[in-house]
Amino acid sequence: MRLPLEAIVLVTLAVVLPARVRRLIPWVIGPTLGLLVLVKLLDLGFFIAFDRPFNPVDDWSYASVGIESTRNTFGRTIAGLTVAGIVLLGVAALVLPTLAMLRLTRVAARHRRGSLRAVAALAAAWVGCWALGAQLVSGVSVASTSGADLAVYEARAVHADLRDRARFSAAIRADRYRNTPGDRLLVGLRGKDVLLVFVESYGKLAIQGSSFSPGIAAVVDAGARRLAAAGFSSQSGWLTSSTFGGGSWLAHATLQSGTWVDTQWRYDELVQSRRLTLASAFGRAGWRTVGDSPSNNRSWPEGTSFYDYDQLYDRRNVGYRGPTYAFASMPDQYVLLALQRLELAKPDRRPLFAQLDLVSSHTPWTRLPPLIGWSRVGDGSIFNRLPVDESGLTDTGQGYARSIEYTLRALFSFVEHYGRENLVVIVLGDHQPSRVVSGRPGHDVPISIIAHDPAVIRQVAGWGWVDGMRPTPDAPVWLMSDFRNRFLGAFGS
Repeated sequence: MRLPLEAIVLVTLAVVLPARVRRLIPWVIGPTLGLLVLVKLLDLGFFIAFDRPFNPVDDWSYASVGIESTRNTFGRTIAGLTVAGIVLLGVAALVLPTLAMLRLTRVAARHRRGSLRAVAALAAAWVGCWALGAQLVSGVSVASTSGADLAVYEARAVHADLRDRARFSAAIRADRYRNTPGDRLLVGLRGKDVLLVFVESYGKLAIQGSSFSPGIAAVVDAGARRLAAAGFSSQSGWLTSSTFGGGSWLAHATLQSGTWVDTQWRYDELVQSRRLTLASAFGRAGWRTVGDSPSNNRSWPEGTSFYDYDQLYDRRNVGYRGPTYAFASMPDQYVLLALQRLELAKPDRRPLFAQLDLVSSHTPWTRLPPLIGWSRVGDGSIFNRLPVDESGLTDTGQGYARSIEYTLRALFSFVEHYGRENLVVIVLGDHQPSRVVSGRPGHDVPISIIAHDPAVIRQVAGWGWVDGMRPTPDAPVWLMSDFRNRFLGAFGS
């Protein structure tokens, strides 16, 4: 439905340039057009998954992450076929435009007079459509320069990305808490066990503005009432996540470090620094610190070198003997119970700070475990005999909603059954789900603080958050990178 100016220029060059130069055009322009096609496809995929265009400098690292996630979720066969399809598409995108350009330049050179007439007519049509703003499809101009525009945009994006690196390095070093001694950090939480709980894909639309929001909101409100009956109170607000649809580790790093980490290179730069994180602040102040990532299946050096965790848990060392559930290597209920067994139930221990990543609500939302009595969980082998909720196979929105409801119910039940008077829980989403579910952009996620001790809630009274587990539309919205300083300021000396 568009008339590309670039095509008119190429035909003109094929007619007017000397034969020796003309023969080079297909081998330069053809692969360039192929690369632009691939970039457009990558932009489309990244907008659907992450609500942003593809970054040609940094985003190649997502290839290995995507392949591994596909293999863990769907199996090696589907992952292998997916890789083969991507390679075939890439080869076709480079070869076919080159062959087309070879044919175009040969035809134009053999029929110079006719080609010049055609070019003149098309150029006049392009100018007329551009002057009149002609459209055959609403919002899409017939007179197109989209290929050139895309090339210019990508070049500028690369340049801006390179300039941004110096600014981010300076932001990392500007840390007001870098040298704060431990006896002045987190004084208001002395003696408390603090759990920082990320609920995968728990975004704003889960509890507000979607067809399934009322069901999830009812689960949240019922959980808040049960916690209140058990002596816990809570307050909630909104955070704007640095990522969308995926890249959870970017959100984790943003919240913990107090810097805006929205790309992989920023993450790589950050974890090479000594920026103070919430985990290292708790460790400096005397807490035992734990990182619990149940779907990790390998060593994670940044957990100790950057976050300074005393102990790391993953799928290899929590004793799980049950099945996997799509991306999740184990049910969130087991993750919570394993932390209780391995850390919280120990006698005569230091106060605990732990970050837990609950991933039963991770895309693709096709296999969900049942929530069972805590005494039945055991080593997880019981889940081999229990039914699996596969409603997400036919209805993605329903699968997403049920996964969020499951994780929140498991968390509420855990606090109700195992929460002591010294427990503080910070629960939040890492990012919104992808456009497959959300259908629209937006990076806000809910965050709540749950505590049995009323003094904890009083210390955040100045934040303007609302009572309960469900923030209202007019509740404060902060950047996720603002949370660290506000939290350390509220509970410091």
